[in-house]
Amino acid sequence: MTARPLRIARRRARFPLRPAALAAACIAALMPAALHAQAPAATVEIIGTAPLPGQGIDRNWLPYGTQVLRRAEIDGAGSDNLIDLFDRRLPGVQRNDIQGSPYQGDLTYRGFRASGLLGAAQGLSVYLDGVRINEAFGDIVQWDLVPEYALDSVALVPGANPAFGLNTLGGAISLTTLDGRRAAGTRADLTLGSFGRKRLDASHGRAGDDGWHHYVAGTAFAEDGWRDHSDGRIGLVLAKVGRSLGDTDWSLGLLAGRSRLIGNGLVPAYTLDDDGGDIDTEPDLYAARRSAIYTHPDLTRNELLQLAFNARHAIDAATELDLLAYVRSSRRRTVNGDAADDGDAEASLNSSRTTQLTGGVAASVSRSVGSHQLQFGASLDAGRTRYEQTEQEGEFTASRGVVGDPDEPPELSAKVRGRSLAFGLWAMDTWRLAPATALTASARYNHARVSNTLTTVDDDTGLLEEKPRERFTYRSLNPALGLAHQLTPSLTLFGNVARNTRVPTVIELGCADPDEPCRLPAGLQSDPYLKQVKSTTVEVGARWRVTDAQRVALSLYRTDNRDDILFTSVSATSQLGYFRNFDKTRHQGLDVQWDGRLGAVRAWAAYSLLEATYQAGGTLRIGERNVEVSPGMRMAGLPRHTVKMGLDWQVTPAWTLGADASWRSRRIVQGNEDGLVEDGGDAFDASLPGYALVNLRAAWKPRKDVEVGLRIDNVFDRRYETYGALAETVFDASGAYTGVERDAVFVAPGAPRAYFVTLRVRF
Repeated sequence: MTARPLRIARRRARFPLRPAALAAACIAALMPAALHAQAPAATVEIIGTAPLPGQGIDRNWLPYGTQVLRRAEIDGAGSDNLIDLFDRRLPGVQRNDIQGSPYQGDLTYRGFRASGLLGAAQGLSVYLDGVRINEAFGDIVQWDLVPEYALDSVALVPGANPAFGLNTLGGAISLTTLDGRRAAGTRADLTLGSFGRKRLDASHGRAGDDGWHHYVAGTAFAEDGWRDHSDGRIGLVLAKVGRSLGDTDWSLGLLAGRSRLIGNGLVPAYTLDDDGGDIDTEPDLYAARRSAIYTHPDLTRNELLQLAFNARHAIDAATELDLLAYVRSSRRRTVNGDAADDGDAEASLNSSRTTQLTGGVAASVSRSVGSHQLQFGASLDAGRTRYEQTEQEGEFTASRGVVGDPDEPPELSAKVRGRSLAFGLWAMDTWRLAPATALTASARYNHARVSNTLTTVDDDTGLLEEKPRERFTYRSLNPALGLAHQLTPSLTLFGNVARNTRVPTVIELGCADPDEPCRLPAGLQSDPYLKQVKSTTVEVGARWRVTDAQRVALSLYRTDNRDDILFTSVSATSQLGYFRNFDKTRHQGLDVQWDGRLGAVRAWAAYSLLEATYQAGGTLRIGERNVEVSPGMRMAGLPRHTVKMGLDWQVTPAWTLGADASWRSRRIVQGNEDGLVEDGGDAFDASLPGYALVNLRAAWKPRKDVEVGLRIDNVFDRRYETYGALAETVFDASGAYTGVERDAVFVAPGAPRAYFVTLRVRF
């Protein structure tokens, strides 16, 4: 085999010790200290255990690990945005830059996704002040329209927790915003830096003696982007008003936002040529220019308007009632320039328009009765979706942009009108069996109905045809049972078993017939019933409070997905396929986290081991290949080992220095899971190498209400890639259109070294 000319194809990050062994050694060293250390002063941290948190539960009694970041930690992390914050600080989380835009990241936790990509299998539920913000069409999450500057806390709850409702397979993310009581006064942050970035955040809050309080926060963001043709704009406002009066507290919040983002996706790093048994590689666009893109435009415009009412009432000293009502309207328009799939045209402009209107109500009652902490709740969510997709023939410009043919107007290729209705009823009880032992049992009943009317091009006539209306109903009763035991005042052991379900999306239901296959995601038709995905999580672990200044958390987990929904080829050679239920997939691993403080230094470290595998055999359509998967085969894009660490040093009352670093092991390229680049071809390992990143930050406070911060990301300007896929390119290495398809490894490049300065004012 010819030696590969690119470092991307050869380099491997090396550590002196295997990460798993290193983590085990740290745990073994800390356990005796935890067992024999003097018990620290009792600390009670209340954690919400459902979208409406109620009275919450003492974190010490939860039978699973949780991760919580407060406002001060969010401000001090020195991250780009919420996805970047998760990626830097939380074990088990990683970001894939598939879109290439900082606000269009693909977030995974333990291998489960919360993504803005339509058609991606979503496995995480996301809530904002109790409102589920997974959109009705495809369960996507629009991270660009989350009010990051107004967040008070971020909580990550692991596993198939039934209390958080449908789609919570790998975990749930709960976001809570500030109000005039928690954020009284005015604050503003101005950030300038590399890639022409400009960001202004500002907020004002006030709480009066009469119980009234108000809060408003806004964000304006603009940048040119570090890659070609990749600028972005975001405008976002959150306004809240409320009142605390005796035993009742209510608030009304309005969230409005608009974004215009360009994410140009993957770019070919090198091409592949199978020549007589040896696979030769040749550098391509990415090797020549780090900022190169494949084709453009890749534009997404999002608009959002959400109104939410939250109320809390203390019925008596032991009972609390929580209420939620909301309405959410969103619009999404996309324009993508791509190579044409067929016909005489060399390129096509693919456009889509999505409008969604959702609304719902929820209520919960929480009560403390003796040794029981009880919570009961119900929710009702309804959604209406309209989706249209058009195609227009076009040609490529010299910069690989697509210009539509003025003689060929856009043609409608697919249209969907859909409705969804989901009802949930849940109950939870944390029972103190003994002074050192708590049992938590919960269950949720779900009833969901999805209906849609599809209009698509008939394969025989080539004409648009409206299909009969479909309606699918799903029911499930999902339980969870866990136990937490304080082995010593400073060491708690826990274990939990939980089950939850995911209802198929309209994208999956619209392409589920082997007799009428489609090309994902364009082809939609009336199709057979798909079963809902059933996930079961088993998690055991420990929480150590070694001293007042040191904490260690450990979790071992396994999540098995039955009837998972995957895209399957109709044959070993066909490019057509359909969604079907796949017998079993598995996500299992280990998360270890330590944080501590020594004098003026606060430090933290985390290690994650992840094995995401198929547990059955079959032919799957993965990217542009048919892959014969077998039990134990790893999934693409997910590193087996991840290490994160960081520290903040208060040098003087006015100066703070900080740093964080991360290392990720190699990742399998999509379409190369079986070690092949073509069906029946020669073996070839196209996996992406591991990489390490270091970021630095400094803050200077010349006075109490003014702070100047400096941040340097990717200090050593490491060239790295977060995701890869096998695909075909129709351009040569210089970017000129040839029309000849060549196999290539496409990658999602990470950003180069960048500098940012932030001015913060508080008064």
